[in-house]
Amino acid sequence: MKTTLAALSLSIIATSAFAAGEGPGSHFVENWDLNEDGKVTLAEATERRDDVFVTFDADDNGVLSPEEYDLFDEARANDMKENGMGHGKGHNNPANGMLRKFTDANNDGSVTHQEFMAAVPDWFARMDKNGDTVVTVDDFGR
Repeated sequence: MKTTLAALSLSIIATSAFAAGEGPGSHFVENWDLNEDGKVTLAEATERRDDVFVTFDADDNGVLSPEEYDLFDEARANDMKENGMGHGKGHNNPANGMLRKFTDANNDGSVTHQEFMAAVPDWFARMDKNGDTVVTVDDFGR
């Protein structure tokens, strides 16, 4: 089950803001838009982000240990590299909202499920540049 989830996770954490020939944000929207309407809602982002947490919580204890988060960071970095995002330092890069510095609220090195999910609204709001409560390719600009 975890292997299947890991494979799924690599597609749902796909963080490229540029999919080949599709423009900024299209890869993110494609992977996080659950109902395929071209818009990612807060509910969709929350559901997908929960999937990501479950995938990388290898021991199912509700905490991403430093080692588990390192694996998550590695998977995210590999995905970004494969999708042409380099180090993903772009301001609108969705991956930045999943960095440990944004999710480890108490800075203890581990990230609880509660911490990981509590970061969703701020992460989502930073991507929703026009404030219309959905994230679309328009929020990524050109």
